Amino acid sequence: MSFVDRRVETRPTSGEAPFGLNEVFFSRTDSRGVIQAGNYVFRRVGAYAWEELVGAPHKVIRHPDMPKGVFSLFWDTIQRGESIGAYVKNKAKDGLYYWVFAVVVPCQDGYLSARIKPSSKLFDEVRGLYSKMLKREKDEGIKPEESAQYLLDWLKSQGYEDYHQFAAHALSQELIARDKGLGNQQHARILELTSMLQDAETLAEETAGLITDFDAMHTIPHNLRVLASRIEPSGGPVTVLSQNYGAMSRQMSDWFGAHVMGENSNFAKIKSSVNDSLFVEGMARVLIECDNQLQRERRDLGHSDMEEEREILSELVKEQVKRSEDGMKEVDEEAARITAACQIMHRHFLGLSSTRVLLKIESARLTDSGETLADIIDQLGGFQERISRRLDRIGKLSEDIRMLEQ
Repeated sequence: MSFVDRRVETRPTSGEAPFGLNEVFFSRTDSRGVIQAGNYVFRRVGAYAWEELVGAPHKVIRHPDMPKGVFSLFWDTIQRGESIGAYVKNKAKDGLYYWVFAVVVPCQDGYLSARIKPSSKLFDEVRGLYSKMLKREKDEGIKPEESAQYLLDWLKSQGYEDYHQFAAHALSQELIARDKGLGNQQHARILELTSMLQDAETLAEETAGLITDFDAMHTIPHNLRVLASRIEPSGGPVTVLSQNYGAMSRQMSDWFGAHVMGENSNFAKIKSSVNDSLFVEGMARVLIECDNQLQRERRDLGHSDMEEEREILSELVKEQVKRSEDGMKEVDEEAARITAACQIMHRHFLGLSSTRVLLKIESARLTDSGETLADIIDQLGGFQERISRRLDRIGKLSEDIRMLEQ
């Protein structure tokens, strides 16, 4: 049975359409963006009749204030079969406007877009960015693809590696701000993942520092060999020790290059995995709230079957929850590997430290150029101490991430 809503809602004559912070709404389209279904709030906020929405292209609600560059990026992403989140300004039939943070997920042979009302500080920054993008599109006549690149360049300048990282951060900030605005208890999992992402970002910074320290240490075996050739006959103890140190550092360098550097390393993967899980967790929460909203409405959905829409939402939620669980499993595996990697690197350093002690003994025995050798030994000690401390911090961050994941 369907229930037709006959209440008349009072709307302002200009400005923002009524859309509460506590409300969520969704719409579902086919692959071309033609509207197939939606919930009551979607119809009510837009002030359209169902007959005007179902079968219409989704751009019927597009506001002229929206830069085309955003939609260029939007469609490129969802047509690759990926989900996306974005701030969007929409237009109601009566000329009013309303802002949303929309998460769009592939659904059956099309897409489902679920929206909440944005209220975070980040939202204010994005509105300013959109105004600049729109001005450039109008004044300079730049193409949507160029405008999208302007958006990506701005995100890079703000410290985001890519749009997906920004979308995950924006969604989490909107959900946190929304809970605060409604006086709700903060969503524990979103907070945990936000904290985990901060640890993962610090982990990435520490790894970059580790690479810098390690690169600086590479010159020492060469300096040792040069010094040895000057202060003793070929095959002397300093020569042998410098060769041993060089062999051990090369072995460590090869291992370091395979496990620490590069986009496929454990260290690089963990931040991406946590970011994905944060976005998916937020998306699952919005979809669950859409289902709850649908249960509360119990209103006519035009030609749509409410129970069928609820079933679609339920399946999407299951998919996203599974994705989040899989992502967390990957995070735990990568963090465990990083912990093991730090232990292996510490063992490598024990060998280097032993060689440094022997060099120190030789330095005390030598009367000529002992001071120069002592300087190199001090450099070795400084590098090894810095790297060891950094490994300890990386190991602790990895363990903290694993603890949050439990």
